[in-house]
Amino acid sequence: MVGPQRPQIVLFGSSIVQLSFSNGGWGAILSDIYARKADIVLRGYYGWNSRRALQVLDQIFPKDANVHPDLVIVYFGGNDSMGPHSSGLGPHVPLQEYVENMRKIANHLKSLSNTTRIIFLSCPPVDEVRLRENTSTIFSELVRTNDLCQRYSEACIELCQEINVKVVDLWTAFQKRDDWLTVCFTDGVHLSAEGSKIVVQEILKVLKEAEWTPSLHWKSMLTEFSEDSPYDLVYSDGKTTLNPSDWTFHREIQWD
Repeated sequence: MVGPQRPQIVLFGSSIVQLSFSNGGWGAILSDIYARKADIVLRGYYGWNSRRALQVLDQIFPKDANVHPDLVIVYFGGNDSMGPHSSGLGPHVPLQEYVENMRKIANHLKSLSNTTRIIFLSCPPVDEVRLRENTSTIFSELVRTNDLCQRYSEACIELCQEINVKVVDLWTAFQKRDDWLTVCFTDGVHLSAEGSKIVVQEILKVLKEAEWTPSLHWKSMLTEFSEDSPYDLVYSDGKTTLNPSDWTFHREIQWD
C-alpha cells in the first residue's frame, strides 16, 4: 500500500460498477472529484447478482482487516431483476430473496466499523427497445423490462428506509430527463457519460446532506499536501506563488 493513507471509498456491484471507469463513467468522475482527498477502489463484477455478492462478501470486506472503507457504494439489482430462465440457470433472483440478500450485505458492511458509511444505488430504468435490438443470439431468453426494474428499485428503496441506509433512487433520477432513453445508455442498460453524470450528481447530493462525522462530501475533506510552497507557480507580481492544490477549472462540470 502506498501512503499517506487516505479515506477509502469502495464501489461494489455488478457491471454498472465494473464499467464505471469506461465511457466517461461515474467511477472515473468520482476519482477526479476526490483527487488528493480519498481513494476510489473498484470492486465491480460483470453479470453478478446479489447471490454471488454474498458468496464473496467476507473476502472483499474481511472483518479482521487492518483498515476498513470509509464509504461503500453498492449496486446490485439489474441482473437480479431479469426474468427467470426456464432452465433455472441465470442471474434472476426472486424479489424477496433479493431484498434479504441486500439486507445481509448492509448488515455485513455496518459490522466492519462504526465509521463505515453505506449508500445503495437502486435499479435504473432500461431502454427495452434497444436491448431487444442489440441482444446477441448467443444469449437465451433474456428478459429485462422496466416493470421489473421498477419493482426491484422500489424494494431496494423501501429496505434502505427500513434499515437506515442512504439510497440513491436511480429509477426516478434518470427519468427526470425527457431524453433519458436516448442519452443515458451505451447499449440500453449500461451507462453513457450522460447517465454517469446523473449518478454522480445524486451521490454527491446524498453526501452533502448526510449528517456524518466526519463528512465525506468532497468539499468538506482535507486536500493532501495542500500547504503553500515556494515551488508553486509564481504569481504575476513576481513575489508570491499560487497554490494549485484545489484548482478545479479543468472540470467540464463544477460539481457541488
